[in-house]
Amino acid sequence: MAPLYVPNVSQYSKLIRKVYHFLLFHVHPFWLQLLYFLLVSLFGFLMLKVLPMKSSEITTPSDLDLVFTSVSATTMSSMAAVEMEAFSNVQLLLMTVLMLLGGEVFTSMLGLHFTYTKLKNRETTTDDEVLEGKPPPAILELVVTPKDDVVPAAAQAQKELGLNKNEHQYSYTSNVRLLTLVVLGYIAVVHLAGYTLMFVYLSVVAGARTVLSEKKISAQTFSIFTVVSTFANCGFVPTNEGMISFRSFPGLLLLVFPHVLLGNTLFPVFLRLAIWALERITRRPLFGELLREGAHGNNRGPVWYDHLLPGMHARFLALTVASFTAVQMVLFCAMEWRSDGLRELSAFQKLVAALFMSVNSRHSGEMVVDLGSVSRALLVLYVVMMYLPSYTTFLPLEQHHRQRQSGEQSDDKMGKSRSSNSMWQKLLMSPLSCMAIFVLVICITERRQIADDPLNFSVLSIIVEVVSAYGNVGFSTGYSCGRQVRPDGTCRDAWVGFSGKWSTEGKLTLMVVMFYGRLKKFSMHGGQAWMLG
Repeated sequence: MAPLYVPNVSQYSKLIRKVYHFLLFHVHPFWLQLLYFLLVSLFGFLMLKVLPMKSSEITTPSDLDLVFTSVSATTMSSMAAVEMEAFSNVQLLLMTVLMLLGGEVFTSMLGLHFTYTKLKNRETTTDDEVLEGKPPPAILELVVTPKDDVVPAAAQAQKELGLNKNEHQYSYTSNVRLLTLVVLGYIAVVHLAGYTLMFVYLSVVAGARTVLSEKKISAQTFSIFTVVSTFANCGFVPTNEGMISFRSFPGLLLLVFPHVLLGNTLFPVFLRLAIWALERITRRPLFGELLREGAHGNNRGPVWYDHLLPGMHARFLALTVASFTAVQMVLFCAMEWRSDGLRELSAFQKLVAALFMSVNSRHSGEMVVDLGSVSRALLVLYVVMMYLPSYTTFLPLEQHHRQRQSGEQSDDKMGKSRSSNSMWQKLLMSPLSCMAIFVLVICITERRQIADDPLNFSVLSIIVEVVSAYGNVGFSTGYSCGRQVRPDGTCRDAWVGFSGKWSTEGKLTLMVVMFYGRLKKFSMHGGQAWMLG
């Protein structure tokens, strides 16, 4: 009898290292991130299906709705197909993990860690080759060869300091490691402070605590869930009504909304402030070096981190965000001040509600009023705000544009792979064209309901839902039985998004939109091959 073959554990570990090395060094970041979000979404779906619902009397949602919920939480879209109060405490904690893993700041920290791993691998390779008498390899990702008289600030600084490529690589590696730790500390401090303040507020204010106790939601779970969701700009809230239940508690709203800015539109601003504060406190020049590297025009410095914007760019970003928020607040107050949703609130509470809606319209999607009842003019403005990328900035500086153009020109000279990527991006369709196609597809899949229920299934409502999914916002006009042209006696109003009433094909299409929106940074420059006029 032949002996039973028992595989060696070292063989499995060697195989895992080979797969990891292949993914890290030979696979395009787009496919890596897509695989990451798909695996996290699949894990979330399986766990939601296995874990029990809040009550045995609650009908278990369909597999499609659970997949939809998992994808929505992972991609930060917060498009609800199931009422949130139907989920048990352990399911809510699972969704908290999904939102944390899918958040932009967290995934960017993973990107820094992978960059650090690549650099350490190259350092090891370089050391081995130096010992063997071989010259160190050129590192195109770190040092860009200047064209003519265009010398990047990083290369000039390197030349003045007399550093060779190998020494510069080691310096770069330590800076990436330091920035990774800074981002990790930023995440930890913001979440811990937000959870503590919110839990203390709920413990002190009896009215807000009563809302949760009536819904049988733990204050601890609500606090950590809401902080993680808001910082990740997901927009899910454990209550069915979202933050509508707390619109008469301006203190809670004022504690929640800063996390929208800290985790998305103003993250580069607060990241620079955090690095500046650490430099002043620790007196370590490494932090100042990070700020100087971030000032090398459109993140083209040694630490290539999309969120470490130059100082002037960060200041104009803050000004742009403030301007967008002010415009939305003015229109909201003008159109909704005497609306039914705000009728019982004081003037201060209305102002806080207007501020809360204006900040959340960019990417978080938490609401204090029913979006289906707001004016159409305000709804159109929200569509525009949801479509804009996080770091949309009004930057009227010619010098910055010249730096940006020179940085892009330098990047285009970094080998055949970069050229092929540029050509592929030109062949892609623009995001606006893709939105039009997605709206067209959903209008086809929902054509029967558009004909039978035109008030709920209006084209504007579909556009809002699609753009909200693309922007990973979560704003939704919802579905109301009262708006049915032909009343259905079996219809029951539920606190789910408008897409929760769509067909299977419509939901599948919207999930594609969610993934497309979560990875939109890879297609922002699509459509360049088209010439209009």
